[in-house]
Order: sequence, then C-alpha cells, then structure tokens
Amino acid sequence: MSVLMRVPIATFLVLIFVTVFEKGCNAQLSTTFYATTCPNISSVVLNVIQQAQRADVRAAPKLIRLHFHDCFVDGCDGSLLLDNADGILSEKDAFPNAGSVDGFGIVDNMKTALESVCPGVVSCADILALASQISVNLVGGPSYSVPLGRRDGRTANRAGANTELPSPFANLDELRSNFSAKGLDSTDLVALSGAHTFGRAKCNTFSHRLYNFANSGGPDQTIEPTYLETLRQTCPQNGAGTTLENLDQSTPDEFDNEYFENLQSGKGLLQTDQLLFSSTGSDTVAIVDRFGDSETEFFDAFVRSIIKMGNIAPLTGTQGEIRADCKRVN
Repeated sequence: MSVLMRVPIATFLVLIFVTVFEKGCNAQLSTTFYATTCPNISSVVLNVIQQAQRADVRAAPKLIRLHFHDCFVDGCDGSLLLDNADGILSEKDAFPNAGSVDGFGIVDNMKTALESVCPGVVSCADILALASQISVNLVGGPSYSVPLGRRDGRTANRAGANTELPSPFANLDELRSNFSAKGLDSTDLVALSGAHTFGRAKCNTFSHRLYNFANSGGPDQTIEPTYLETLRQTCPQNGAGTTLENLDQSTPDEFDNEYFENLQSGKGLLQTDQLLFSSTGSDTVAIVDRFGDSETEFFDAFVRSIIKMGNIAPLTGTQGEIRADCKRVN
C-alpha cells in the first residue's frame, strides 16, 4: 500500500480539528488549495523525498527541521531558503542554522519537479509544509492533510533567526518563551520536540552535558549512567564536535513515541529534550508521560501542533510571491 493511502493513525478528533482550524483560524489556507492547479503535488513531492531518503536516511528529519526553522522566523514564508543577495542577509548564516540545518538541495529538487508539471503555481513555503507531512508519514508517523496556500516572502531576517529560534542549550523558561512568542503552548512544545524521535545531532550540541555541566565538574545528573558512558564514547572530551549521534537510540530512523520513553528513562540526548521530563513541577512532565504511554496520543497532538505551527503568519492572497527558484526572489 502506498504511503499516501496508508490509514491515518490520528484520530477522528484530529480530523475535526483540522477542518475547524482551516475554517475558523485561517480560511485562506486549505487542504485542497492545489486540487485544480496542481493536482499531482503530493505524488511529485513524495517521489523526490523517497529518492532522497534512499540516498540519505536523514533526509526526512532534515526537511521537518527546515519547516520548523522557517516558521519560527517571521512566519512560514520560505525565508530560510533564500541565499545572500543585494538587500538580503540569508538566515542560513544565522548561528542556529549555519552548519546545522540541511536539506536545501532536496527542496530545490522538489521545486524543479513541481515547476516542470505546474510552473509558477506552488510556493516554496508550501513545499516545506507538505514535505514535512510526507516525511513524517513516510517513516511511520501519522498521515494528515496539511493546509496549503502560502506565498513566499521577499526578504530574510537573519537577526530574527539569531534570537527567535530555540537553542539546544536553552532552559525551560527560555523554551517556553520562544514557543509562546509564536502562539504555541506547553503541549505544542512537547509534541513538536517529539520530532526528535528520528534524526541525528552533533556532539557540540550536547557534549557540555557529559563532562562539566554548568561548571559542576561532573555530568548532567539527569543522564542515565549507561547512556552517559555510551555518549562519552561517541563524544570524548575535547573530541570532534561534528560527530553525529542518534537522537533516539532505540529506533533512530522511525517516527514513533520512543523519544518520550527515552526521556522517562533519562536518555534524552539534548538538554532541551531531557528537561521536558526532568523539570520537577513542570506541566511538561505529565505531557511526556501521556505521550510515552500512548503513541496515538502523541500522533494526534503532533498533527495538531505542526498544523498550528505551519499557520504562523503565512503570506496569502496577493502577499508575497511564488518564487521560481527557492534560493532567490523573482
């Protein structure tokens, strides 16, 4: 059975939410936006992602991360994809993105494929949103209908990328602030963090937890001891900061709820992962428990949250443009 025809795991309540969200919160976006102008959009994007995933098992998580990092800076407008140009300081060179986000070539391939069948129709911002949905489903996550109809921005905001994107070194209050500024609550924070159920992270994003955490002279005490030794072997003190480690040791290339079970046992890789469960008294602890106990609850919440995130300040109608090349304005 094809990925696109797989029975959704998200419950009927999620389907109701999607319908209400579209009609009540942002009627300009629609799950049927390209039904007549580019009816094959999903199959075209799926084909490119499948090819990319065969060449690089990290392709799917890379695409979801691009969507996240795009939406958190001036909304979901494809600004992250722009290269440096006259009057444009690329967000790719911002501290949270430089040498960190990847997958731009896959986006270019999707854009090229879509331009060949639907020239001048599909925005780069919509490509990121749709690619995230297909990527999640492709590796075992829920199927859902993503609202489309975004247009592309004509500028980038490097300064915003430096201040508005969550840091892997952030504390819980800082994370809450980052998410709250985008209209996202604690459930959204935990659900979207669940995307760390697949993919990799570099040693330099978590090695500070392994040796002299917060100038304590020892490791982060929330790390399970056996897991700590495993991470120290991968990331020796003063070793190469670019070495990659699985975000999820159990099922590193599948979209499931193992991430939350890892947090419950002290095996969250990033500081911003583990603190969701280890912060005593935080409402995030109960949410982690709920998602760890029920994959269906996680999938339902993830669908709601990623749709909510994808609707952060989109450009629609006569706003923005449809870029012919995602790397530059028309």
